[in-house]
Formats: sequence, structure tokens, C-alpha cells
Amino acid sequence: MAKTNLVIMESATKAKTVEQYLGADYKVVASTGHLRDLPKSKIGVNIEKNFEPDYVPIKGREDIIATLRSAAKKSDKVFLATDPDREGEAIAWHLKELLGLSDKDTYRVTFNEITKKVVLDGMQNPRKIDEDLVNAQQARRILDRIVGYQISPLLWKKIRRGLSAGRVQSVTTRIVVDREEEIRAFNSEEYWLLDADLKPEGTGKNTGKFTARFHGIGKKETKITSEEMVNGIISAVSAEPFVIDSVKRQDRKRRPSPPFITSSLQQEASRKLGMTPRRTMSIAQQLYEGVDVKGEGTMGLITYMRTDSLRLSEEALADAAAFIKSRYGKDYYPGEPTRFKAKAGAQDAHEAIRPSHVELAPDEIRNSLTKDQYNLYKLIWSRFLASQMSEAIYDSMTIDAVSAGYLFRAKNEAVKFPGFMALYIEGSDTEEEVNSTPLPDLKEGSAAALLGTKKEQKFTLPPPRYTEATLIKAMEDTGIGRPSTYAATVSTITDREYVVKEEAGKHLRPTPLGEVVTGLMKDRFEDIVDVKFTARMEETLDSVERGDAEWHDVLAKFYDGFSKSLTDAETALEGERIKVPDELSDEVCDVCGKQMVIKSGRFGRFLACPGYPDCTFTKPIVVEMPGKCPICGGRILKRTSKNGYTYYGCENMKECGFLTWDVPVVETCPECGQTLFKKSGRGSKKPFCINEKCAAFVPEDKRGGFKKKAPAEATESPAGDAAPAKKSAAKRKPAAKKTAAKKPTTKKKAAKKS
Repeated sequence: MAKTNLVIMESATKAKTVEQYLGADYKVVASTGHLRDLPKSKIGVNIEKNFEPDYVPIKGREDIIATLRSAAKKSDKVFLATDPDREGEAIAWHLKELLGLSDKDTYRVTFNEITKKVVLDGMQNPRKIDEDLVNAQQARRILDRIVGYQISPLLWKKIRRGLSAGRVQSVTTRIVVDREEEIRAFNSEEYWLLDADLKPEGTGKNTGKFTARFHGIGKKETKITSEEMVNGIISAVSAEPFVIDSVKRQDRKRRPSPPFITSSLQQEASRKLGMTPRRTMSIAQQLYEGVDVKGEGTMGLITYMRTDSLRLSEEALADAAAFIKSRYGKDYYPGEPTRFKAKAGAQDAHEAIRPSHVELAPDEIRNSLTKDQYNLYKLIWSRFLASQMSEAIYDSMTIDAVSAGYLFRAKNEAVKFPGFMALYIEGSDTEEEVNSTPLPDLKEGSAAALLGTKKEQKFTLPPPRYTEATLIKAMEDTGIGRPSTYAATVSTITDREYVVKEEAGKHLRPTPLGEVVTGLMKDRFEDIVDVKFTARMEETLDSVERGDAEWHDVLAKFYDGFSKSLTDAETALEGERIKVPDELSDEVCDVCGKQMVIKSGRFGRFLACPGYPDCTFTKPIVVEMPGKCPICGGRILKRTSKNGYTYYGCENMKECGFLTWDVPVVETCPECGQTLFKKSGRGSKKPFCINEKCAAFVPEDKRGGFKKKAPAEATESPAGDAAPAKKSAAKRKPAAKKTAAKKPTTKKKAAKKS
């Protein structure tokens, strides 16, 4: 039987897509990820023998290895087409070693996007495995193994079993801990805002009243720091007329944002779609590997999604130009391609993240995609096209009015030409105050009458806690980790419960456990949790990739200092056990009245009485949501049923009976003033009013979302409390999910419920 050419990829989906592009002489199979790694049961690195790694086949992958080995023996040539990054290069090398492939008949190919043209081009330009890339990945893997397997046992002995340390995860945890310490140390300062309502003299066209805000004394910007100071300014300007000191009008241009790289994609997907970094990368992987598009077949929709490069191919730039001019008109194209410069230190191995086929507009293939795939593809497609569109132009106007030596300033910006903003506007982690009220046409030197003033006391706020998006931005800015590690690192520190997400929002805060572990690391392993040291190590690994450093030397230099720190730590902590403080909650024990603490069990976090073993009362964690109960005005609490369903109920549920699947929001109904609700689930949902007596009431069938069937009769609520039969079905919808009625009486039971 004639032999064939074998192509080995990581993903079965990607293999299916590529196989349709190649002829009958090619067989495309998937390794489904790593097949060989360091052993889990031991460190797997012989430090005395120049850091020699002990690679072993991954348990449970024996059948795949045997199948690939058999297929390779029957093939003339083997093409290793794993992902086009450092880790993908290492997987290709491991496959070659594990399958016993010869250098003569083994080829490395890479595809930046899974399209027919790029795949065929890649197959026509094979190369050998890049040893420098492999060595850089080996050095990274061994570094992480040394840190994890030599510090973690110390944490087990001195703090708690099951803990872990990591070269990147530990410094990332420190970033969150340091921010929390900044917040605690923050001293709020008082300041005041002062607005003046002014009416220009005259009755001409466009000379209506406007509002100007206090800016400073003379030309110098000044902050008002006390009520005495603000009252003095009000008194002074009330006694003297206002004069228009200057009127400035100009066009302000706003450039489009560059196309996505890994970090910016994760940040924007978090802001706009509510996706976690892990979810973002999972969906992006699906779009890259291939989706079955109706009428087109299986095809990759985006380029490779692990990249720090802003480079775009000339072909992609030309396609974008043609599409913009045909869809939006020539005015929306700047006349030549827009090119963006990558940040210093970027590897620039791949293009930026962009659609593989710009002509495939999101709405045209919507029926071929899942909701998450559509939303993420639309985000990537829009951002790429917008990056090549014309600048937006604003009509910017600034009026300075002066009285008694005090300067008040009014600003307004109006969009004159939307440019790229017709398609896409980047999200922001901070709210910007924008004045949308037009300003009157005034002349310098004209007078204005003071109609009134408004003062408002404010206090400076501490720096905000990180979200997953802003934490990834901090990692990128400080050089911690690389595009392929951002999402995994954030997931690791939350899975280990060193960091938790604030229950009522997206912000991350360290747990007492995370703070204790970070404190020990700062005291005993200063380099490991030093941001600059970790960033320099990333740069060193990049130098290995470029062939400028020898990987064994890098490991040896690191280990000299690390081993001394480890020995010193073990000596200093001999006989010491570090206690993790209890994390206090706002709940009190139903049995003995003590303030309950948060514990972690096999199934997550739960509330427990600190009086154990005398008091064994426990209960699930409840979270206070925004808004008020529409029946009694009590707090609305987020709860989780035994079956894992999230629902929302009044704190006085036994007496009140209000509970719902719908999520309460901060906004209130403009008609009746009651709390608005929205459907649960990912993505943006429109809030609605549930007050049947209100003119703005939205019936159940008009609210959208998945509809859960309500029971015909009153049954147990998700919390196990009997739902009052007198309440309407809409008010007790969650009753469809039955759970045990009894509250847990032991910590073991509570852990199972949480």
C-alpha cells in the first residue's frame, strides 16, 4: 500500500478544517495537546546533572501515542503543524522525540490562520524545528517546576496543605495584595466642586445660559479643599460681574485603537461581553481552529489569538481598504493603511488578531455561530476594520469666564465626523464625565450674569481594586508572563483562592490566605515575587528564544540564588506554623449569635460558626444585591440552590415570599421608583420593571431570555423554605428547582452545599 504524508496538529477541530484543504495524499490527525511532560509525582528535573529534565508520556494518552506512532511508520513524511508559538514549537519537538521521528522525513509547518491559502503556503514552506524556541520553552517549564515543587512543600508545612507557589502566579498575587494595601493605607481628602450658571448679556441667537465649573485662581488650576473656601469664592463672584475671558473653538481628532493583541482582546471582552479571560481564549480558539459556515464549509475565522504583535499583512490591509470604501465610502478611509508600532519587548512573532476573511461580516454568518462566537467575532472584526478607518473629528469648544480673579471653565465636544466611531468605540475601565450640552456663541470681553451656583462636597477615592481585565493590563505593562499565560495565571490564583472576585461585582481582592502566602514569599523569596525581577526573567527567556543566551546557564544562574533563599527560609521557619486569620463575614450565627467566618471546603466557600466544635452551624454564603425587595423593601440576597442554580430572594423570605431568577440591578423604574431587574446570562440585557401596577411593567413573555417553567402549585423554594401559596407564580418562579429543606449542621455538609 502506498504511503501517505502525515500532518499532526493539536486540535481535532483544526485537523478537520485543514484536511479539507489538502489532497488525498495527506492524512491529518490530532495529538489533542501535550503527550509528554515532566512527571506529576516528583520534580522531574535532575539539578545536579545540569538541569536534565525527565520527560514521561502523560498518563491516559497511551492510545493516542500508539495511534500516532503507527500512522507515522506508514507515512513517507510527517509534518508537525502545532500552534505557531513557543509552546507549540515545544509540542512539535516532544512529538518528534516521543514518536521516534527522523530529522530527514520530519518537517515543521505553521499557520497563522486556518484558511486554504495560508495552509497551502505553509505546507509549501516547511522548516526544521527551531531549537532555540524549544529551549526557551524548556527553560520556562523547568524554572516553573523548580519554583513550584520546592517552595510548595514549605507552604504545606508552614501554612496549610494543598498550597502552591509559582514563578508567575506568586508575583501576580502580590500585585493584587499590594493594591489592597494601598487601599487600606489610603487617606481620603476633602474637595469641593463649584458650578456657576451664567447667562450672557444680549438676546442674540445662541446666547442661552450655560454652566461653567470653577477651574482656578487666575490662570492657575486650583483645588477647593474646604467649605469655607468654596463659600468665600461664591461670596466674591456674587459681588462682581463675570467677563468672558476667552473662547476657543477647534477640531480635535481621535485616532482609532490598534487591532487586538491577546491582552487587549481579553480586556475588551471582559468590559463589553462580560467574558472571563479563560472563556475569551476558549472561544477565540474555536474561531481560529475552524467553524462550519453555511455555504462555505469549515473555515478558520480569525488569525492566531496568542500574540503581542500589532503587525498586519499587506493583503489584510488591502482587503480592509476595499471593504471600508465599498461599505462606508471613501471619506471613511484615510487614503493609506494605518500601521501600529508594537510595544518595546513584544515578540512580534505573529500578526495582530484579525478576521481571516474581512468580507465575512458578523451578521452574514450569525446563524453559523453560537452566541459567544458571534459576539467575540464581531468584536474582533469591528476592531480590525475600525483600526483602518479615518480619524473621528470633534468640534471642541472651551469658554473661560472670570469674576473676582476666579476662573470658571465650560467645555463641550460634539462629533463633527464619526470616522471609525461609526463602527467601533473602545471600552473603558473608568467612567468619563462628558458635557453633551451645547455652549452659546460668545465673544471675548462680553459680560455674563450669575444666575446661581451649585457646590458639591467630594472626597478622593482610593485606587480601585483590579478586575480580571485591569489585572491582565498590569501584567502586560510590567512584563509579567506572556500572552499565552495571562488567562491561565488569573484563573490559577482564583482557583487557589488566593484572590476572590467580589461577590457583587467584577473586582478582585486577596483573601487572608493570599495575603499570608504573599507575606511569606516577600519575606523569604523576595526575587520570586519581585515584579522587576520576574520581568527581567521573561526578557532573559526571550533572549534564549533569539539564540542570545544558553538555557542551562540561565537556569544555573537563577538556581544559585534561589537555593540559598530556600535553605535560609527553612532554617528561619524551623518549628514555626503560620496561622491564616479567619475571614469575617457580615452574617451572624443563627444558633449562638457569633459573627460567622468564611471557610473553604471541597465544594467551595461557605459560612461557618467560629465557635466550632461547641457550635457546628454552617450555611451557604449569601450576597447582597443592589436594589430593594418590591414587596417589603428588604435587602435582596443572591443565593445558590443545592443543584447549583442561582436565584435572588428577599432577606425576609419566610414572611415576604419574594424570590426570582431575574437579576436585580442598580437602576430604578422612572415611573414607579421600584428596583429594575434583568434576565440572567452573559452579555448585555435590558432591565425591565416587574411591578404589575406600573405603566412601565414588562410582562414575562416580553422579557427575553430562557424561560424556566413555573410549577402549578406552591412547592419548596430554592432555599428550602415553603413558598407561600398566596404569592403569584411570577414572584416564586425559582420554586421549580427543589432542594433539601434542612440547613446544614456540620461543616462537611455545608461544604457539599456550597
